[in-house]
Amino acid sequence: MLNDKEIESLIKLLDDPDQEISEHVENKLLSYGNEVIYFLESAWEQSFDAILQERIENLVHKIQFQNVKHELELWHLGGGFDLLQGVITINKYQYPDLDEQKIINQIESIKREIWLQLLYDMSAVEKVKLINHVFYTVSGFSGNTTNHQDPQNSYISQVLESKKGNQILLATIYSVIAQKLDIPIYGVNLPQHFILAYVDESQQDDFESGILFYINAFNRGFIFGRRDVDSFLKQLNLTPDKQFYEPCNNVDIVKRIIRNLISSYEKLGLEEKVSELTELLRIFPPETDFSS
Repeated sequence: MLNDKEIESLIKLLDDPDQEISEHVENKLLSYGNEVIYFLESAWEQSFDAILQERIENLVHKIQFQNVKHELELWHLGGGFDLLQGVITINKYQYPDLDEQKIINQIESIKREIWLQLLYDMSAVEKVKLINHVFYTVSGFSGNTTNHQDPQNSYISQVLESKKGNQILLATIYSVIAQKLDIPIYGVNLPQHFILAYVDESQQDDFESGILFYINAFNRGFIFGRRDVDSFLKQLNLTPDKQFYEPCNNVDIVKRIIRNLISSYEKLGLEEKVSELTELLRIFPPETDFSS
């Protein structure tokens, strides 16, 4: 149990001129984790000392960052099976007080709208056309073409709110909804452009015949084929590789979202955020940079 008086006494020592004391106090408060945030926020509100307020803000951020890192480590160790949970965890980096249930409800609402119109005997293309109608026309999602580098495009809460996002976030939301409807649509880690594949589950052992077609979630669910991927790779002077055509795993998707955020914050000159996100990226094994 936390001792309220002890916590309050420690917080008062945060602005001690002796750096050794203030660092010791900070480490002690950090060790308490989440439980101490309430006390820190109360002290911030009651303080008129700008230095103490800044130290409190930094300490709260450090605790919240620790939480995100720990949650992401657990997600990875657990196999990263729940893509939505991984994306929500990344969201907490910028929005630590995120209402997870609100995001889940927003996803469920779109899923339900599609489910109500879904017929058992629909072809793969008909299913995608239905998803496209609900996702883009009814719900109003679109690619953020005017401010593509904005980090907000990589946070699911913001994309669900603004209905605008980058390739990977739109594709992630699209595929999460499809999979909840038992429609086999998965992400493909194509360099410089994240796309989706509709998988023929009866042909999964043969990746060439196992993909029925591809979907561009950034371009209103445009359907295209393997030859278009070939042409795209040719434009980039890249040798065709199996990984550019096949569905990737959820860990690869989360890593790519983090890489996009690093790129966005680098362009904004926010080095501290770049450093922290790089630390989150180190949780996972290294990969080739396919940022979009």
